[in-house]
Amino acid sequence: MFPFCRCHSIFFVLFLFILSLSCPCFPARTIPDKVTVITSEVHNATWHDFTRFLDACKGSQVSGMSELKKYFHRFGYLSSSSSVTETNFTDCFDTQFESAVILYQTMLGLPVTGKLDSDTISTIMSPRCGVSDSAHNNISDNKSPLHATRHYAYFYGKPRWGRSSPMTLSYAFSPNNMIEYLSLSDIRTIFSRSFSRWSAVIPVNFTETDAYESADIKIGFYQGDHGDGEPFDGVLGVLAHAFSPENGRFHLDKSESWAVDFKSDKSKVAVDLESVATHEIGHVLGLAHSYVREAVMYPSLSPRTKKVDLKMDDVAGVQALYGSNPNFKFSSLLESENSYNQAFGFSNKFSYWTFSFSVIVFIFFLAT
Repeated sequence: MFPFCRCHSIFFVLFLFILSLSCPCFPARTIPDKVTVITSEVHNATWHDFTRFLDACKGSQVSGMSELKKYFHRFGYLSSSSSVTETNFTDCFDTQFESAVILYQTMLGLPVTGKLDSDTISTIMSPRCGVSDSAHNNISDNKSPLHATRHYAYFYGKPRWGRSSPMTLSYAFSPNNMIEYLSLSDIRTIFSRSFSRWSAVIPVNFTETDAYESADIKIGFYQGDHGDGEPFDGVLGVLAHAFSPENGRFHLDKSESWAVDFKSDKSKVAVDLESVATHEIGHVLGLAHSYVREAVMYPSLSPRTKKVDLKMDDVAGVQALYGSNPNFKFSSLLESENSYNQAFGFSNKFSYWTFSFSVIVFIFFLAT
């Protein structure tokens, strides 16, 4: 046992003090500010009825809860290996569903209450990507579609585009499945910027082509059941989905009110095209959903919200697949993250790196 003198005690107190100030720098553990439940006027009919389950907890019996269980099953929180299938979920808030709610709250950085509180219901109702969230989906029968790390995650088997580095991937827009109220020029500009954000951090280039059938990545806007087994559900709800490498399919819900400029588009249900495009490109490259709320790969996006800048979690995940762009400088990303922390009241003095250094110093003094 190490001797623990008065000097060591002082350092231990200092360590605890620094630790307490450092906690906000772990985004996945940050408890968000109180969120009010978004009203049905800005949500689609599929999910706005979930407000009826507010404050439900274990033992509750509420008509229609089986539909909420289908939501949890769809996005990876209720295992399909149960004897209860997706088609005959009950309306009872049972032990299995409580576990699913706790997992959902834990993974999405919400207060872990085990009940359907305001924060949880609001997040459930938020528009989101259609790709399943959880690496724990079907975990009991070893058929999980995702392989997760602490924050970012990959699809099962960590698929990536198997080309020589630096590689070039082509993308094209469907000649028959586009939207008319945005100009093709604006759409092309939006996607060019979104692809550039990813190519800036990895040795992968993206080039647009008119040859849709032979393009690596095929982009289009679709409604309802469009033949890929993942039907869209109308305004809000699921916004888009994309498939893992080397599939290349990239689909957006045509029913959404897609926007390129919130100043000119005043719709309450307007969805930022650039934010969704940047997110779905992450899937095309092989990233699944992150549980860091600030990350581009976080699964949900509220209407009239812009979220296009890659965070450290996004970069770490994609670079683990493809390596780093030789011109990428981590220092510039750190500066951007520090600016974000300042904007939201986090202290740069007590960053993750300060916390790590404090741990090293603390261990050193214990050993002396």
